[in-house]
Amino acid sequence: MPATLTDVAARAKVSLATASRAFKEPDRLAPGTLQRVQAAAAELGYETPAFPATRTLGVVLPDMANAVFASLLRSIHDQAWHGRHQLVVTNTNEDADREREALDRFTNSADGIIVCSPRSPVELLDEVAAKKPVVTINGTTAEAPSVLITADDGLRQAAEHLRALGHEHVVYVPGPENSWADRNRHDALSEHCSAQGLRLTVVCHQSASVAGGLAAAASVVASGATAVVAYNDLVALGIRAGARKLGRRCPADLSIIGIDDLDVAAVSDPGLTSVHIGITEGGTLAVDLLLNQIDGPPRHDDVRMTSQLIARDSTGMPGRSLE
Repeated sequence: MPATLTDVAARAKVSLATASRAFKEPDRLAPGTLQRVQAAAAELGYETPAFPATRTLGVVLPDMANAVFASLLRSIHDQAWHGRHQLVVTNTNEDADREREALDRFTNSADGIIVCSPRSPVELLDEVAAKKPVVTINGTTAEAPSVLITADDGLRQAAEHLRALGHEHVVYVPGPENSWADRNRHDALSEHCSAQGLRLTVVCHQSASVAGGLAAAASVVASGATAVVAYNDLVALGIRAGARKLGRRCPADLSIIGIDDLDVAAVSDPGLTSVHIGITEGGTLAVDLLLNQIDGPPRHDDVRMTSQLIARDSTGMPGRSLE
């Protein structure tokens, strides 16, 4: 079986993205790293693919106004720019029908497709990937590689952090119901809260926005929990504002943790404790994987990014019980 770029990356002890750059953009790597990748490729007999000057890449986003997807798109654009690849971007506004139309159009017009947080069923993604090179971000398909920007490590640290502060009851505010990221975050938090002996309550799904957090605030307060983990930072900030109107102070009455670690998390008052996830790295890797799909042998493996809890002032020891 011929060696793959994944084999080269493992032998050279570098990331898949770094191994890819060694063949496409060698000037971006330190000489020692470049030599290590080249030596690994030679040892394994890896055949270097010939990369074209430009490609047209379709990018499908569920919500371009969301700061996370805006940051993700910027990293995709920056990585594609090095090869002067053209991006054609569609915003689906969380609409699965619009996403299906975009996939149909890109199947006929683009060289490859990056689908960010797909809202379509896996069967449709498999069908598209069988016709056109595809990479999904925070979504999986049996026919294409995926970049999974997970929060697992950070949520484990969040559960440990809350336990150490003395919390016993945590509430999770989920995001969109058909979101892979929400399922992943819910499952990870459930596992880690259980491991720490924390009681976990889950309230209703909300939009991934400040408005979603405001809508969830009453349910959070009514749960009696002394700490809340939100689907993302925007939901967390909405919860904080809504809880304040209900007479709950952060963190004296309610510790709050978000996910994404947006810039606004650091400058809010109090600073928002958040799980930092690999948004920029994920976008960069997705472009590299897609170009490899277009010009090399098909690959179907998933790549998981790491995460880290960033503790700020929105979490503290529980004050008074709300139950």
